[in-house]
Amino acid sequence: MKNALLFLTLLCPALFSCNQTKTKNHQQAEEQKTEAAKADSVVYQSQALTIIKLTDHTYQHISYLDTDTFGKVPCNGMFVINEGESIVFDTPTHSESAKELIIFIRSELKSKITTLIPTHFHEDCIGGINEFDTQGIPAFVGTRTIKLLTDNNYNFKTPVNAFNDSLNLKLGNQAVVVHFLGEGHTQDNLVGYFPLDHVLFGGCLIKSVGAGKGNLEDANVQQWPATVANVKRKFPEANLIVPGHGKTGNTALLDYTIQLFETNNQ
Repeated sequence: MKNALLFLTLLCPALFSCNQTKTKNHQQAEEQKTEAAKADSVVYQSQALTIIKLTDHTYQHISYLDTDTFGKVPCNGMFVINEGESIVFDTPTHSESAKELIIFIRSELKSKITTLIPTHFHEDCIGGINEFDTQGIPAFVGTRTIKLLTDNNYNFKTPVNAFNDSLNLKLGNQAVVVHFLGEGHTQDNLVGYFPLDHVLFGGCLIKSVGAGKGNLEDANVQQWPATVANVKRKFPEANLIVPGHGKTGNTALLDYTIQLFETNNQ
C-alpha cells in the first residue's frame, strides 16, 4: 500500500506537468493556425497598403502614418462588399494608398464604391480623402466631423451627405449602419456595423487587446468607457471587432477598452 501511495505521489506531478505541456503545445498550435489563416487571407500587399479578407463580405485595409510621437503607425480601415457595391470606412492615410485601394476594389473585386464614411476627423481616417473626393465617390460624414474638418481648413470639392447621430444604408440587399454613441477618442468618433457578417468597425474608439491609450490630444477620457459600453449594448451580436490600430478580435476588445479607461478615471 505504501509503495502504491509513493508511486501515485511521484506520478501526479509528472501527469500535471505533461498536461500543462500538452495544453501549452495546443495553445501554440492554435496560435500558429490563426497566424497562418491571417497570412492566407492577405489579398493585396504593397509598401503602402495591405488588404485582408476577414469574412465573405468584409475586408480590412491597413496603411501607414508617420508620426513624431509613435513612429510609423499601421492604421486600420474597413470595407464591405455585396452585390457589386462597396462601402468604405476610413480612407487609407495617403492619396497613393487610397488610389491603390480604389483600384483594387474596382478592378479585382468588380465592385462600385458607393459610399465613403470617415469615422472621425484625424489624418489616419481622412488622409486619402482627396483621392476619393477627386474620383467623385460620395462621402457620408457626421455633422461633428464636418465641423472639425472645417475648423481645420479642409473643404470638400464635392457636396457631402451630412448626418447627425445615425445613418442607415443599403448595400445591395443588406444593411449597413453607422452610429455616434458618445465621445471617446474624439468628440466625433463613429462606429459602423455590418449585420450580415456581425462585424463592427470600432475605429480609434476601440483599442486592440494589450494596446496603450494612444493619442489623447482630442480625447474625452472620462466619457470613453461609457461610450464603449453603449457600443456593446447597441451591437450585442457583433463577434468580429476591427479597431483603429492593431489586431482585430472579438468583444474582448470592447471589454479591454472599457477597463483601460475606467482605470484612468478611478
